Amino acid sequence: MSEEGKIRRLVVLLVISLVLVLGGGLLASAAQTAGGAVKIQDVRFTGSNGAQMSALLYIPAGVTAENPAPGILAVHGYINSRETQDGFAIEFARRGYVVLALDQTGHGYSDPPAFARGFGGPDGLRYLRSLDIVDTDNIGMEGHSMGGWTILAAAAVAPDDYKAMVLEGSSTGEPFAAPGTADWPRNVAVVFSEWDEFSLLMWGVETPPAMVDGEKLKTLFNTTDTVEIGRLYGSIEDGTARQLYMPRGTHPNDHISTEAIGYAIEWMQKTLDGGNGLPPSDQIWYWKEIGTFIALIGGVLFLFPFGGLLLRTGFFRDLRAPVPDAKPATGVMWWIAAALTIFIPVLTYFWLQNRGAEWFPTGSFWPQQITTGIMTWAVGNGLITLILFLVWHFQTNRRAGATAENYGLTWDGRLRLGMILKSLLLAICVTLGFYVLLALSDWAFKTDFRLWVLAFKPPSFFQFQVSLAYLIPFGFFFLMASIALNGQLRRARADGTPQPMWRAMLLNVALMAVGILILLLIQYIPVISSGRPLPLAEPLLTIVAFQFVPLLAIVALILTYFFHKTGRVYTGAFIAALLITIYIVAGQATQYGF
Repeated sequence: MSEEGKIRRLVVLLVISLVLVLGGGLLASAAQTAGGAVKIQDVRFTGSNGAQMSALLYIPAGVTAENPAPGILAVHGYINSRETQDGFAIEFARRGYVVLALDQTGHGYSDPPAFARGFGGPDGLRYLRSLDIVDTDNIGMEGHSMGGWTILAAAAVAPDDYKAMVLEGSSTGEPFAAPGTADWPRNVAVVFSEWDEFSLLMWGVETPPAMVDGEKLKTLFNTTDTVEIGRLYGSIEDGTARQLYMPRGTHPNDHISTEAIGYAIEWMQKTLDGGNGLPPSDQIWYWKEIGTFIALIGGVLFLFPFGGLLLRTGFFRDLRAPVPDAKPATGVMWWIAAALTIFIPVLTYFWLQNRGAEWFPTGSFWPQQITTGIMTWAVGNGLITLILFLVWHFQTNRRAGATAENYGLTWDGRLRLGMILKSLLLAICVTLGFYVLLALSDWAFKTDFRLWVLAFKPPSFFQFQVSLAYLIPFGFFFLMASIALNGQLRRARADGTPQPMWRAMLLNVALMAVGILILLLIQYIPVISSGRPLPLAEPLLTIVAFQFVPLLAIVALILTYFFHKTGRVYTGAFIAALLITIYIVAGQATQYGF
């Protein structure tokens, strides 16, 4: 294909990516506003101790100070953010409720540290009650996981300031929440999924079905008998109503379950006066999820033609180079290297992340516990990859004539700092383009790029600063991954010429992502098939692993594409490091209080 034809193809791909972002944003916006019937505001307010709190406020049409509506405080769980509650918020708002979807302290755009000031729950309830469009005699609260403890903290501080609550995948009592009794909290629905990974933490039982005979739940329901699913206990009028719902699903599945969301709607309609009575089964929130997924595809696709076009500008043109001759592992050695690439990250996943919290306590430099654990896992795998790569090169491959040039490390046998820095600048431009597109989507539609637990959010300035501290360790991992994939594990045709880029992309996606997918299958097949607990335990880190299947697939595509376009490993590694580091930091909790 001629150079002009290649440019045209890149422009077409760029336009397609922008259309996907625009179309996905429009669809998501139409769904979350119920076709314009709900207004969404990004609000900031001052909480206790002067801390800034963040939330999305959903206001149904026709609600004014003269015509106030019931209000609901909706709160996400640990290491999530306000958008995670969108399924609940959209459906509550469609039924005429004013909804405040809160960022917990240390999450999203609310000031750190996490866990402080009742997780932000008392501040959120206080702010919701301060709105003149809210009927303060009819306020409900809904919280998922740690969000349940957030609303319990609010209920403890202001026991008369709400009417009902839904604990979604959550509990009263230890480890963080006040213990539930027969008359506190007021009018509680417990929605706990059949395969929820946290039944031991939340309710002190090995599996969710066993909670009906657990003492903790019986105490809350004021009974000594087995708690019956779906039965109404107590009195709504007296504030002692209790009801247990058990949808089919896992802990994170609550966010995308019409059943779990429907039960929350049903409870609010039972316990709050007002609203329009729209049936719980009438739900549209999933169109918002589809829209943000389309936008996510468009945003990821954007990286490739945008980077390809930048490589054709006068400044970056000299980074373009042919793919160097392949000198990869061959035969049995290739299969051994491939197996190690797939399974070492799995074997080290839990151990290294847990050691990260021990070796590097949260502080002003690395203030996010989970991010530090992920960083430790990444660096540990990078070091293992480096050691195995060096052993293979010096013991075997150097004898076959392999040099740093074959691995995409040097230019004409020299390590050229200027070219590496220019590769970094190109990576900054490509990543900046992606995040500008994301920020524009947030500004225009109040949406980000997401599918379920995978969510790219525009970082705050604070989160961007935090990202810089984690950037070099993550950069080291992605550089080693690029060297392994595009050097040691690169395949070639029988005549020695490079494989087509699309084949290399598919192979590298498998090498990067299949291991984590296998880990998840090992964990969840016993849970879903027999109801047993996770065989390897570690529910939190297992849920964190879900996002790494698509993330590592995206990384593999980036590393492969830019290696084929530049003949070197640097640009792809730098883009992956910038993109993923900011992604992780923006989506995690900040435990250290500045």
